[in-house]
This record gives sequence, structure tokens and C-alpha cells, in this order.
Amino acid sequence: MKQYFTAFSMTQSMFCALPFPCKCWDEKARPYMLLFLPVVGLEIGVLWALLHWLMTYLQLPILVTALCMCAFPYLATGLIHLDGYLDVVDAISSWRDLEQRRVILKDPHVGSFAVVWCVFLILTGFALFSSIPENRDMRVLILIPVVTRCCSALAVIHLPALPSSQFRQMTYYPKWHSFVFIGLIVLSLICAFLLWDGNGFAVLGALIGYVLALQRSYCALQGMNGDISGFCLTIAELCGVGVLALI
Repeated sequence: MKQYFTAFSMTQSMFCALPFPCKCWDEKARPYMLLFLPVVGLEIGVLWALLHWLMTYLQLPILVTALCMCAFPYLATGLIHLDGYLDVVDAISSWRDLEQRRVILKDPHVGSFAVVWCVFLILTGFALFSSIPENRDMRVLILIPVVTRCCSALAVIHLPALPSSQFRQMTYYPKWHSFVFIGLIVLSLICAFLLWDGNGFAVLGALIGYVLALQRSYCALQGMNGDISGFCLTIAELCGVGVLALI
């Protein structure tokens, strides 16, 4: 039980910028960190939905609401997933050979492609949040980060890691973890459609967006790492918001 609490603390500290009173680290607990990714996603999702309720309650201008809603998931994660997005788009957009793409992926400097695609990402998110009809049930935002993090955990467990990835050192994950993540995805989809009717398609859109982003990035880099996970998660959540705005 202590290892699981330590793993939760490690996951909370690494993948979430929200304050957490207990900070501890134990390498023996590392294989259990992924298990708590959906918990972090649930925290962020609940706060994301509450933020929209607050913005609506205060009757703030739609553009101010859109700005806050667009920025929240990046700020709540300490920009860690946005950093992965920038690294991956820089590597993929270079159109170099595989070896060079992997070098660019690990380059700490921000390239021009990353800057351009980051601008597109922020503008797209802002435009989508500005376009969401008033009758949309924004409580569905609670489940989108849960599903995307379950997808990330499954990808890390089942796909070969890049040579430079820290995931390569982690060869053991309890098999039942995969069933937990799959079960949470199915449960989230069922709950989304039962509780919020057609708005549940936003969760399905996030799931499909993750799969497509993973296919693109994994094929381009021939391996899995934290940057690719962040890239796919960022794209997936944008797809979920896109469904809310456009369907």
C-alpha cells in the first residue's frame, strides 16, 4: 500500500502542477505511476468543468471565457504536455531521416516549426472554445482528460520505447493495469453518453484523436516516449473540444 501511495505522489508531482502536500520518490514505485494517471486526469477534468461553470456564472465575455478554458489544461499540467507537443512537431515537421528526427526530438532548443504549430494549436483551441454553443453540457470535460491519460498509459505499456526514453528502463508493468485502463475508457464512454447524451461524442472524439495522433507520431519516430505521449494527449483533448464546438 505504501508503494501505491508513493506512486500516486510521484505521478501527482510529475504530471500535475496543482499543489500536493506530500512529495516523495521511490524508484521501486515507478512501475505503478501510470496507474494514477487517470486520477490526475480526473482532477484536471473536474477543475476544467468547474472553471467553465464559474466563467458562465460570472457572465464573463465569451472571449475571456475561451481564453481561460484554452489555457487551463496547459497550466494545470505545468506545460509538460505542451512541451512534448512542441518537441514532436519540431521533429516530424523537419522531414529529415529517422535518425535526425530523433535527434531533433531530444534537442532542448525550440525550433521554428514548433513555434508555428504552437500558435496554430493555441488559436485553434481559442476559436473552438469561442464557438461552443450555450446548450452544450460542459460537464463532459470531466472525462476527456481521464480517457486521454488512459490512452497514454496503454501506449507506454504496449509500444516499444525509443532508445533514449526513460520508459526503456521500465520493463515491468503489472498486466492487470492494462485491463484497468481499458475498463476506464469503456466506462467513461458509457457514462458520457448516458449522462450527457450527444455531448458524449466529445469523449469519443478525444479517443479517436489520440489514436490518430499516436499513429502519426509513432510511425514518424518509430518508438514511444514522454514527448509523444504529451503530443498525443494535447491533440486528443483539442479534438474533444472540437467535437463540442462543431457537432
